[in-house]
Parts: sequence; structure tokens; C-alpha cells
Amino acid sequence: MKISITFRNKDGEEWHKEYIDKRLNKLRKYVDNPVEARVVLSVEKFRNVAEVSLMANGLNMNAKEEAKDMHLAIDTAIEKIERQLKKHKEKIRGHKANSLRSGKIAELEESLEESEEIQEAKVVETRRVVLKPMSLDDAIMEIDSTRNRFVIYRDSYTENISVIYARDDGKYVLIETSS
Repeated sequence: MKISITFRNKDGEEWHKEYIDKRLNKLRKYVDNPVEARVVLSVEKFRNVAEVSLMANGLNMNAKEEAKDMHLAIDTAIEKIERQLKKHKEKIRGHKANSLRSGKIAELEESLEESEEIQEAKVVETRRVVLKPMSLDDAIMEIDSTRNRFVIYRDSYTENISVIYARDDGKYVLIETSS
């Protein structure tokens, strides 16, 4: 890894170079190829600013952080770069996995993933519905006019709550409750 360090408004100290070298070498597990890293350290009054740019095979990662302590600024900037590298590696891993799937193996993996998703199901949205009294014909007209796939309503004849939804074949399914 080729590391260049630039100091602005500050004299370069040896511990800065060693510390940056040690921290950047931990990023090698995310990038295989030879990498070029540019670090700019600057001091403006009481602000310590660390700018880190990492370049490898057309991949450019940048982070800029300022803090009261130079160690903290360097650490935070390198952590930002590390998060970007992890995200990029996961993205690549996902693309490779999708391109290698084929035939029955893909079907088995999808069924396993679906069963895992069912086990990990969580409520992501909650909606409150005001039940309108209407007839079955009114509910069907509302589905057709609003492009909703289902309507929850209070049946005007029986006063029970009912759900009607449109199937893919254009027919409707009615679910009635009894209370």
C-alpha cells in the first residue's frame, strides 16, 4: 500500500506517520490489489482535520473528519473509509451470488430464504382504518376505482366487519367475520 501524508499548517511528527500506517494497513483485508492512500492532516486554530482518500482499481473512497484531537479525527475518517469498503464488498458479493445461481439450486435457495424471511417477519408499517358502512357492491366499486387490492369495511346489512380483495385473475374473495 502506497501511503502519502501531507501536513498543512503543522509540522509532521513521526508518530502521525506510524499511527496512520498502522490504521490503514488494517484495511488491506477489504482490498486485494495494490492501493494508494492519500492523507491530509491540517490544523486550523483548535480544529484538527483529517482527510483520507483511498484509490484502488477504479474505486475511490473519501472521508473527511474534524475533531479536537488529531487521533480522533484520523480514527473517525479511517472508520468511514472502512464502512464504505465493507458496503462495497457486500455489494460485490451480492452480485456474484446472484449471477452464479441457476436452475434447481436457485429454487432451493429461494425457498430457504423465504422460510427465513417468514421467521424474521417484522411489522414495518401500521395503518389505522376507519370502517365505513357499505354494501358488497359498494366495496367492489371502491376496489375498482381506487386500485387497492383489498377493502376492509363494515357490512351495512349485518354490521359485521368484512374484507374483500381482488385476485390476480380478476375475481374477488370475500372474508366475513361473525361477532
